[in-house]
Amino acid sequence: MYTLLFVIAAYLLGSISFGIVTSKLFGLGDPRTYGSNNPGATNVLRSGNKSAAALTLLGDGFKGWLAVWLTQKYGPQFGLGDGAVALIAVAVFLGHLWPIFFRFAGGKGVATLLGILIGINPLLGLATIGTWLIVAYAFRYSSLAALIASVFAPFFYTLMEGPDMILLAIVVMSALLIYRHAKNIGNLLAGKESRIGSKKNGGKAA
Repeated sequence: MYTLLFVIAAYLLGSISFGIVTSKLFGLGDPRTYGSNNPGATNVLRSGNKSAAALTLLGDGFKGWLAVWLTQKYGPQFGLGDGAVALIAVAVFLGHLWPIFFRFAGGKGVATLLGILIGINPLLGLATIGTWLIVAYAFRYSSLAALIASVFAPFFYTLMEGPDMILLAIVVMSALLIYRHAKNIGNLLAGKESRIGSKKNGGKAA
């Protein structure tokens, strides 16, 4: 019963799309209407407003971290262990991908996954972020960096913690992130993917 309540709460938390909320606060266009049509930090950056993009990144990452941290801190008194942490991590991630508050049109999960990984193990999060930064700096493609980092995340966790239910959750989330980047994969292969910092028509700069 408690696990179900925590899972529902995590999904609702994940359903708060900071890209949409932040864009409204800054008077920007809906990020789902320009660029990649994704309410994530990279697409919000295409509006030209770096502050809005930074807040989107922090907010989407924070909610992933918060769901895991709350479960680890308060879950044990309700009998919740690693299995519950795994379920709640996936729930907050699913909320971000398919948010009930925004007609199930959500982001691709990069920042939220990174926040979840930091919550699970700070070193795991840092290793994954480091991978993202290295690839992003070398190739200037946010999507490529996210794809490679998500592939490495389960391996990093295995080296640090070993196989368990949380590893399975990370594999599931990584697979979903890759699925959500299907269009980006096609663009990368065709040489049409936008580089970090490029702007798209439709974003209304602040």
